Amino acid sequence: MSNTTQAIVFGGAGFIGTHLMNRLVASGQYRRVVAADIGKPRTLVAGVEYVHHDVREPVDPKLARGLPADIFNLAAIHTTPGHPDGEYYYTNVLGAVNVCRFAKETGSRNITFTSSISIYGPSEAPLDEDSQPAPVSAYGRSKLSAEAIHRLWQSEDAARRLTIVRPAVIYGLYEGGNFTRLSRLLQRRAFVYPGRTDTIKSCGYVKDLVSSMLFMAARNDGVSVYNFCYEHRYTISDICAAFTQAAGYKKPTLTIPIWFMNLAVLPFEVLHKAGIKTGINRERIRKLWFSTNILPKRLVASGFKFDYDVTSSLHEWKHDSGIGDFD
Repeated sequence: MSNTTQAIVFGGAGFIGTHLMNRLVASGQYRRVVAADIGKPRTLVAGVEYVHHDVREPVDPKLARGLPADIFNLAAIHTTPGHPDGEYYYTNVLGAVNVCRFAKETGSRNITFTSSISIYGPSEAPLDEDSQPAPVSAYGRSKLSAEAIHRLWQSEDAARRLTIVRPAVIYGLYEGGNFTRLSRLLQRRAFVYPGRTDTIKSCGYVKDLVSSMLFMAARNDGVSVYNFCYEHRYTISDICAAFTQAAGYKKPTLTIPIWFMNLAVLPFEVLHKAGIKTGINRERIRKLWFSTNILPKRLVASGFKFDYDVTSSLHEWKHDSGIGDFD
């Protein structure tokens, strides 16, 4: 990215952060690599300095030890649904303010920020970086606001560089999210298609995401905003087929009408209100039914080459998993 000798990653102990840490250390570019996070590391990466910090609090400039840093802002509350609306703003927006203030105070001129395709909202029509943002969730709105805060930081000094990546659904080792849950359902032969099999689910492997972040930041002379996902727009049926090929699961065939699934999850919502969390609700069902049809137009135009597709990445993820399939 630059001749800076240290990298500081806010949110560096999480899923994407852990993979980024591995790459930053392996690059040999930095004498010091710091992960600042409120959570425990998914796994410890040798050569990384782990610092406990809540991004909602101001960042002490002493963290930088008097030197500028290449900053990566990955810190966020992102699970949707799962939090009151205010928590998304409190963490994602205030966190952006604190990270940008830290960059200003330490003379750091490079920030890479992970936003989200949630800023576009669901769409059956393909959307690229020139499409009008239309977030429908507090998470998406908070990420769009955080983008604006980072842009303001960059606008104050022409020498500053800001790279904003808007990832689609990201999967891989240590994920524990959408793809992990899907794999468990397929393994138990419990997955059914919610209303349709042709829902487009833009997605990408975490190792390709990290490669794209470093690739685009290195070529950025000001502000660079790009979507990250595979150029091929995979459907939920394609993704299930890739899982069956990688792990030998039985391919799902049953499709249940969406209205019936919405009725079926009502008891789980009652349990949630009683304090028993199940993670099953109508909003999550709607997310499965609606397409996220995103195009990585600027990434492809830049000449970036993906190392994986869905099938090859799932094969690698399964191979790398330690205990069960797709850890």
